[in-house]
Amino acid sequence: MNTSTFYLLLILFPLSLMSQNFNIEGVVTAEGVALPFANVYLEDTTKGAVTNNEGQFTISNVTLGTYTIVASFTGFKTERKQIKVLNKDITINFNLSPTERLDEIVVTGTLKAVSRLESSVPVEIYTPAFLKKNPTPNVFEALQNVNGVRPQLNCNVCNTGDIHINGLEGPYTLVLIDGMPIVSGLSTVYGLSGIPNSLIEQVEVIKGPASSLYGSEAVGGLINIITKLPENTSNFSVDGFVTDWGEANLDLSYKSHIGKKATMLLGTNYYNYSNPIDNNKDNFTDVTLQDRISIFQKWDFKRQHQRKFSLAGRYFYEDRWGGEMQWDKKYRGGTEVYGESIYTSRFELIGNYQIPTKEKLNFQFSYSDHDQNSVYGDMHYLARQCIGFGQLVWDKSFKNHDLLLGSALRYTYYNDNTVATEKADEVTIPSAFVQDEITLTQTQKLLLGARYDYDKRHGSIFTPRLAYWYKPSENDIIRVNAGTGFRVVNLFTEDHAALTGARDVVIEETLKPEKSYNINLNYLKKIYTKSGMMFTIDASAWYTYFTNAILPDYDTNPNQIIYDNLDGHATSKGASLNIDAVLGSGIKALLGITVQDVSQTENDITTEQILTEKFSGTWAISYKHYKTNLTLDYTGNVYGPMRLPVLGPLDPRSSMSPTWSIQNIQLTFDGIENIEIYAGIKNLLNWTPNKGEPFIIARTHDPFDEEVEYNADGSVMATPNNPYALTFDPSYVYAPNQGRRLFFGMRFRLD
Repeated sequence: MNTSTFYLLLILFPLSLMSQNFNIEGVVTAEGVALPFANVYLEDTTKGAVTNNEGQFTISNVTLGTYTIVASFTGFKTERKQIKVLNKDITINFNLSPTERLDEIVVTGTLKAVSRLESSVPVEIYTPAFLKKNPTPNVFEALQNVNGVRPQLNCNVCNTGDIHINGLEGPYTLVLIDGMPIVSGLSTVYGLSGIPNSLIEQVEVIKGPASSLYGSEAVGGLINIITKLPENTSNFSVDGFVTDWGEANLDLSYKSHIGKKATMLLGTNYYNYSNPIDNNKDNFTDVTLQDRISIFQKWDFKRQHQRKFSLAGRYFYEDRWGGEMQWDKKYRGGTEVYGESIYTSRFELIGNYQIPTKEKLNFQFSYSDHDQNSVYGDMHYLARQCIGFGQLVWDKSFKNHDLLLGSALRYTYYNDNTVATEKADEVTIPSAFVQDEITLTQTQKLLLGARYDYDKRHGSIFTPRLAYWYKPSENDIIRVNAGTGFRVVNLFTEDHAALTGARDVVIEETLKPEKSYNINLNYLKKIYTKSGMMFTIDASAWYTYFTNAILPDYDTNPNQIIYDNLDGHATSKGASLNIDAVLGSGIKALLGITVQDVSQTENDITTEQILTEKFSGTWAISYKHYKTNLTLDYTGNVYGPMRLPVLGPLDPRSSMSPTWSIQNIQLTFDGIENIEIYAGIKNLLNWTPNKGEPFIIARTHDPFDEEVEYNADGSVMATPNNPYALTFDPSYVYAPNQGRRLFFGMRFRLD
């Protein structure tokens, strides 16, 4: 061999090694059981494989080099390993651990941070990952895909809304922020649309009374919006999307460490919709125009012995209007062109301070100031509400007892310009509560609780509750909850129908507080299959009985809304089922169905509650294709018929709604580090409530009722100009009036 040949071989030999291809083989298991349809791939390459029925995989034609090999399966923790491909095939195995969603920490059910599985009170959790499946600008719209929870629009003009749980009206649902009751009364009307999803760490939902811990308003259930912890957020993030209707939403957040002992999170949300659309040709805006900003700041402080101290504040301003298409601000409050215009200015303060003692004592406090300047046609409604709240909680455990004792003080100031409020209403309600969770055995717990409130308007109010937790096996949990609830009412802060339209509001008597008696049975089952699939079945049945129920009566006189205490009783009963399924190959589904019967009985006559569906269903189906970094989300809901508030026997509008559905689809790409790009279609079926109806808003051509004639008894007279004997009425609403729309957005974070 001559010298030149030797050097040529010396050059070609390593090149031939580099051109050789090798295989990477292995098995993916989960807790020792073969996991089929798992994704295994080499990061930052296009090479990958899917495991077969025995959990085996082979990645072929891999060249020499160093790689990160990734094994992932929806519902399990993703694993990464560093490998070097030298001059032979490689065998590498993975054993994935489940990401147990049920082990998430909840605080709402018992005012203690406990595992969701161990909570005596059933609590549902919804994380930002769930909310991202159908991007919305606020939490009100986001809740449309939660089983048994329905955002209800109450006006076709200004799009005010509230949250129904298990068929009960919005005022029966208490909305908390970080456990504080600052979204109540006046703020329930428009406040929910002012809470951006970007603030949310998780949403906890309890269905059924919780008055023994949270007092009035927590009669039908509660929603606790837990804001982000600064330490869990990125240093900087931005999330924005637009729609082809002209909507624009932008979220910005920034985290900073202030010295060695403080962390600050600053978040800003801006939403704008300024494009009047009238697809149903009634000369009224289909969707309310909105311009709002929300600024949020939260501080966490490090203290000795890991004691808690956090302080958060938020300012919210919104300008919204709806009405005739030619309306602008020069017509505000006049009778020339009809419009409903609302200016809302609101700030909130929330704090949690652990007192430096040997005992675990926490002082929680909040304050909110809500100012509303609104006009409904030519009717002015000017209102202000301030709510101050303080609560001292002692958390004590000994032997098999887990005690919680607390005292609270709530101050409410309310004033408006209506005749119903002759002078400002100021109420201070002191409260005391106690709770004892007794561990009977390793598989059984009993929770006993009671609350005492004193309201000078109604005297002493006592609300006990009982909960039983039983775990017959590792994968089964049974919960029974029973208790009472109570609610006091301020009509003009809770029921928008009392302000809009031409119906007169009649209050028959001094309203007494409502009382409720509830029992709830919950069964949770976890199923793991040999093929790696996971199913969580969460089933509940409930029954609630109300006395002194205060419900709007639209039927006795179509031109009036009559409020009084029901001389009888009302009931809410039903059952719900949630199935959370991890099917493998990147497929995951969350399915829910609720069947319910909500009615009132007076003088032995039982009627269905108005605007309450007999059944509903929700779904969120996701498919992740790991090789392309694409995720497809298909979300939606379906609602059964509900009774609607028609204006009389001649009203041509349907007295029952049809079965209807809103469905959405989204595609997300996350193949670029720290960036997500998403796009999709909302309301795929282009469904709106005007389908098949002659009109939705009655007498849009005469919104000030200038051509309406009345009989001697005050009822509306049928005339050639008014053949259906109607007045202007925008309260015939049960679903969003916004049709199909495209959306496009992007998220960026800097860790």
